[in-house]
Amino acid sequence: MTTARTRREPSTTAAPSRASARREARAAWGFLAPSGLGFLAFTLGPIVASIVIAFFAWPVVGERSFTGLGNFITILTADPMFWRTVGNTLLFVVLYVPLNFVLALGLAIWISPRIRGRGLYRMLFFLPAVTPIVANALVWRLLVQPNGVFADIAGWFGIEGFNPLGTETGAMTVIVVMSLWQGFGYNMLVFSAGLDSIPEQLYEAASLDGAGAFRRFWNITLPMLSPSIFFATVMTLITAFQVFAQPYVLTGGGPGISTTTMVMYLYQRGFQLFDLGAASAVATILFAIIAVITAVQFIGQRKWVHYE
Repeated sequence: MTTARTRREPSTTAAPSRASARREARAAWGFLAPSGLGFLAFTLGPIVASIVIAFFAWPVVGERSFTGLGNFITILTADPMFWRTVGNTLLFVVLYVPLNFVLALGLAIWISPRIRGRGLYRMLFFLPAVTPIVANALVWRLLVQPNGVFADIAGWFGIEGFNPLGTETGAMTVIVVMSLWQGFGYNMLVFSAGLDSIPEQLYEAASLDGAGAFRRFWNITLPMLSPSIFFATVMTLITAFQVFAQPYVLTGGGPGISTTTMVMYLYQRGFQLFDLGAASAVATILFAIIAVITAVQFIGQRKWVHYE
């Protein structure tokens, strides 16, 4: 009798456990449902719809027809403006991403735990990243226009006719500088958090072995910070390829089309020329470029990112 009663005990305790697990699962799905529905409705759904529209001649008003790869062939082979916008976007990425990393990492190292007022510096450096990008771009346009503050400062040094937005090189330089001011604070916080997680004992042991500041940085800081660097690289590249608000507000894509980026070109084809098929094709090409670059980063990170 004792043995039979003992054998029945697991079944009586297992039932409440399974019921509790089901309740927890239902609660989890309930909490995830709003976010999941939002992702389906506002992210995955539009992406799929854009890819589908890219295979059609899809005017805003008028008859729509299936064209297959026609939009892609036209854009890639018969539209020189598209390749100019690709070049402009790549130029921005090449200039912006390394400068962002150098500035963010340098300031993250500078506001080490030993500096006084560290929290204040973090807040001040991160503040531009949480302010609206359009508002920031409008302020910068007021600063760099011919009768703006920077022109007055240049006049103090005898520089007349200061108008960086009037030249191709100056316009791209202003966009890059404004983007750096807007975005470096986010990576700075990421790097700062990564630096805080590095054990101080590693630096002490390296110092005892005679390692100088550069060797400690190269052999300890960078390897231990590699997960943060990898995360920042992926996010910054994705953001840089989608640059839109800065050139749209600051230069309108000019002078000429020297600062027209891929997203600006997409906007023009879709919402000024009302050719949604071609605009979706440009968006699909940009999506493919970003996806390939991100995939290469994830594959390559196995060789240089250290998670322990």
